[in-house]
Amino acid sequence: MDLIEEKFAKLGCENAPGQEKLQKAATPDLRGGVLPGTPVDFSHGDVDAHPPIPGAQEMFNAGYEVGGKQAYTEYRGGKATREDLAKKLSAFSGSAVDPDKNLILTPGTQGALFLAMGSLVARGDKVAIVEPDYFANRKLVEFFDGELVPVHLNYENVADRAGLDLKELEAAFASGVKLFLFSNPNNPTGVIYTADEVRAIGELAQKYGVFVLADELYSRQIFDGRTYTHLAGLGVLDPDKLLTIIGPSKTESLSGYRLGVAYGSAPIVTRMEKLQAIVSLRCAGYCQAVFQTWFNEPEGWMAERIRQHQTIRDDLSALLRKGGLSVRTTEGGSYLFATAPELEVSMKDFVKIVRQLAGVTVTPGTEFGPQFTNSFRMNFSQDHKAAVAAVERLIEVMNRYRK
Repeated sequence: MDLIEEKFAKLGCENAPGQEKLQKAATPDLRGGVLPGTPVDFSHGDVDAHPPIPGAQEMFNAGYEVGGKQAYTEYRGGKATREDLAKKLSAFSGSAVDPDKNLILTPGTQGALFLAMGSLVARGDKVAIVEPDYFANRKLVEFFDGELVPVHLNYENVADRAGLDLKELEAAFASGVKLFLFSNPNNPTGVIYTADEVRAIGELAQKYGVFVLADELYSRQIFDGRTYTHLAGLGVLDPDKLLTIIGPSKTESLSGYRLGVAYGSAPIVTRMEKLQAIVSLRCAGYCQAVFQTWFNEPEGWMAERIRQHQTIRDDLSALLRKGGLSVRTTEGGSYLFATAPELEVSMKDFVKIVRQLAGVTVTPGTEFGPQFTNSFRMNFSQDHKAAVAAVERLIEVMNRYRK
């Protein structure tokens, strides 16, 4: 295998959200019959069950009516939209965001992540990532020829914090790490970093000159009245050493519009603009108009969205635990990261089996770290009744394969 083939082999997308058709290969051991029920794809949220912010379509139509001026904005996004978002994000994060220097609109937060990594990682650079964390992080470090330095999140052994091993993090930074990348709330576990943990990350990064890339995609969907701490708002890290990624795709169900934002380090935002100019040109022009609905939802809309998800979280967590799986209560976002009892098949095979027998799609834990061989991730932003029935079928199939 040549170097290019090897690079792309590591980008396997068979378990990525929306790629369930790639999991249809027959497995050698299908026990029992197919269970009836509505198929549920837990690899991503259901925007039909949880529709977008009211007015999103109208804003898109308005952007379309503007015509070419809206279709062909500056590469980093239309100025009026950036000015509006800079005010909103400054208030939300507690940090100053200059719309001309510190902010870029991207095709989804995935686009922001790619542009940021392409602007920060060169061959041989050491990049610290959390395990478990978002599956694309590892793949992008490898794609850009960086060197992975895993730092463990002991989420199962603590209850009052996320569980990041700060001694391990400092050792990684001291070894010459250039970039630290983490999601908060954590994807896949849904744990939130405490204020002390966030501050420690910032202080250690400042001490060792490490750049921090903070993925805060789910920072508006926080459960049980918990507090959330934005690293950008603490003032402990040089602003040019921090970039934050956020967007309205998940909690707000606007993923189909591909809207993302990165804000922070002016030099890195400038690099990202140059890279975007040869990758996708800009965040889709007409869709940029939909940003006007973000942080501008009808009164009570966000609170109700969070309440609905918290109810689904509670019911699914209870079912999983009753079925013999372990799962830490999600603190933010819409993911459950469950650990199954010992099975007679690998988790890779179980994922295929449960899809074929129960119509249930989950993401294997090994996408988030090679050691999570008995775990899987579920996005519980689904129709409530369908999600409950799907988990019941998953457990029934699992019981067929328990040792």
